[in-house]
Amino acid sequence: MKKFNLRNLSIAFLTIAFLGFQSCSKDGMSGDGETLSQAELQTILNTDDIAGAVDTALAEIIGGNSDESVTVGKEGECYSAEYTETGFVATFNNCMLNGTDNINGTVTATYEVGSEMTTFTATYQDFYVGNIKVNGTRTFEISSSTEQTSVSFSIISDMSIEMEDGSVISENGTKTFTIAFGDSLEGTMISISGSWNVEADGNVYAVETLEVLQGSAACEHMTTGTMVVSKNGLAVTVDFGNGECDDVATLIYPNGATEEISL
Repeated sequence: MKKFNLRNLSIAFLTIAFLGFQSCSKDGMSGDGETLSQAELQTILNTDDIAGAVDTALAEIIGGNSDESVTVGKEGECYSAEYTETGFVATFNNCMLNGTDNINGTVTATYEVGSEMTTFTATYQDFYVGNIKVNGTRTFEISSSTEQTSVSFSIISDMSIEMEDGSVISENGTKTFTIAFGDSLEGTMISISGSWNVEADGNVYAVETLEVLQGSAACEHMTTGTMVVSKNGLAVTVDFGNGECDDVATLIYPNGATEEISL
């Protein structure tokens, strides 16, 4: 596999894990009739938190990839990976990758490398992050600019997550990330767009970006852009601001009422 594409894959996975979509962690929403609570939003975001740990595991594997079949060890060889020309099968045995959650189970990955586009699909079957079980697929489509000053990747998810208490959260849809590399952390910009659905506790939540969410890699939260979170007819717009690096966003309700919140 070409080194450039390996580097892009690793950057993509680690960036998603770093983001954890923290910028969308909001206070509870109020509105006429139907409401969207803080607990519901935390449920929506849980898929990204868990997927971030999964993506970190993939980044570890990709970083150790070679052109031949090998076994990769980490902290006493807590996982093994067998490579082919088109992918790998990795088995994890109590790998502590983020300091808290042990990773267990097997993931099967396939990839197709081109000069400008790399497609990578990971399939999980009873893959555990701590006591949380992940099933389904995540497909990454990764491209770079000619000058290699930016990298874009779309993530197509069709996955379910079974929580420790037995409740199940499912997610499907597409998110597109772009990293424009600068001379410093402050100059490196990250943007997110897309539309996806989350199903939990009998409710379906639809998320769609209206204006691309953007922020500096040096900021903890997104600083510009808008997105809509919809549930049972209630659609709340979230405005992330005018570019200032802060923790403030504005909720805009269907009746025109607004609420400023701390992220």
